[in-house]
Amino acid sequence: MSAEPLAIDPNDSLTEARDTVTIARNAAIVSLGKGISLVLGLARESVKSAFFGAGAVVDAFNIAQLVPRNLFDLLVGGLVNSALVPIFSELRHENQQRLWGLVSALLSLIVVVTSAIVLITQLLPTQVAFLLSVSAPAETLSQAGHLLRITSSALVFLSIAAVLSGLLYSFERFFFPAFISAIYNAAMVGATILWHDQLGIASMAVGLLIGSILQVLLLLPGLRGMRIWSSLKLYHPEMRRVLILYTPIVIGLVIDVLVARLVSYNLATYTTGEGGISWMEYATTLRQFPQGLVATAISFAVLPTLSMFAAAESSDASSRDAFKATLARGIRLTLVLIIPATIGLFVLAVPTVQLLFEWGASTPYDTQVTATALQLYLLGLPFAAVDLLLVFTFYSRQDTLTPALIGVYTIVFYLALAIILIEPFGLYSLMIADSVKLLLHMLISAVLLLRQIGSMQEHGIMRTTLLTCTAAAVMGGVAYGISWSVTQILPGTGLLDEGLRVFLPALVGAGLYFGLMNALKVEEVNWFWTLLRQRLFPDAP
Repeated sequence: MSAEPLAIDPNDSLTEARDTVTIARNAAIVSLGKGISLVLGLARESVKSAFFGAGAVVDAFNIAQLVPRNLFDLLVGGLVNSALVPIFSELRHENQQRLWGLVSALLSLIVVVTSAIVLITQLLPTQVAFLLSVSAPAETLSQAGHLLRITSSALVFLSIAAVLSGLLYSFERFFFPAFISAIYNAAMVGATILWHDQLGIASMAVGLLIGSILQVLLLLPGLRGMRIWSSLKLYHPEMRRVLILYTPIVIGLVIDVLVARLVSYNLATYTTGEGGISWMEYATTLRQFPQGLVATAISFAVLPTLSMFAAAESSDASSRDAFKATLARGIRLTLVLIIPATIGLFVLAVPTVQLLFEWGASTPYDTQVTATALQLYLLGLPFAAVDLLLVFTFYSRQDTLTPALIGVYTIVFYLALAIILIEPFGLYSLMIADSVKLLLHMLISAVLLLRQIGSMQEHGIMRTTLLTCTAAAVMGGVAYGISWSVTQILPGTGLLDEGLRVFLPALVGAGLYFGLMNALKVEEVNWFWTLLRQRLFPDAP
């Protein structure tokens, strides 16, 4: 599914409205896929919680899934946004023959490298598990090693899918890559439900592997007309540019994946014993729901357009203004959506965790710890959402060094702060430090980016922020009051009671928020409704 390129004139109000909706439409495609994926991700965590609880067996699986996830993030995950989409977008317009050669060489090289890593993991699974969580009990590490023999092979398919997704994004074909995470989570949910009795926690590992294979298969229809594997060469001249852009990202990822994540997991185990990793994972999953729906979707939607304008700046003076206008629209859309989502989830944290996770083997204590961890994570969510868009903006300008250096600095800050806070706050020190890190990362990114592109005061970001915070604060108060009232009337633990405590205040709050935003004449909301009415009722006055 392709999208029209954004118009370059940022001063024309009608063009700006249409551009905003174009970004919103592209983001909506990604957001729909992310939304389905996140719902299935919540279902995945719910069935994991119900069937296996939050003890040693779940910790073993969490360690086992870290291997393909961490190695994927290290080798390929950051490559797509930082290097592939900007370079693919440029070659798409300038020299498609070189594009096909580059894609083919990347795929061949990735298959060779990831297959070698999988072989090593298959030979030394317990030792690899130990490296990921040195504080885990021997029995947990042994079981994690067994599960690693299943999960590690997913690295090959996840990596292939990432490169193919980057290619499709550069052609603004958002549909198929938007849904690969959904099919991945669906496979894990289905495998767990079908085989948990026979395989136990290994059913989740089998689902993870199946899901990674299905990701590649899902992308194939979107690749029609593309020569993605024209040769088996392991090198192409354009790979030098990819390497130059990706080297700073790798350095940051090494510190994040091999230091920050491992320290976080070990601190979680150190502070709580069994269950710490599971509580952290459940809270992280819930935080990722609005982050994926809003921040990731909008960032992916604007990246090809930002890359196009950035490439044209040297030959077209108006491209700099168009670049800033596009970025501003992305930021405003992000704020309009992420701030109410953050406040709503914060005030409904406990009933949400109860509804999704407190059944089967989970306990009220698990709910309380997870909800508190979630609320502390949410303090940094708005900063994370804006910061992701700023990082993608650096990538669009083929500047990966700046965000990498910021990332390294803030990770070191995060680790130091978490260790300082570990005694008074225990497990929660990780969430507090993470939120402060996200704020710091956003502020530094904003200052350095503005030095590159100039002031953006005329683009209305501050006005949108103030109006959004006002409407979201009112919404949050009303949602909390409704949830409290429903709890007094329906204090039961049944699915209906718990569902009403979440969905009734959420729906009323959402309606109130968008009504207030419309009354406050926030442009993004007004433009959206105006153009939606024009499309649905073209003859209306």
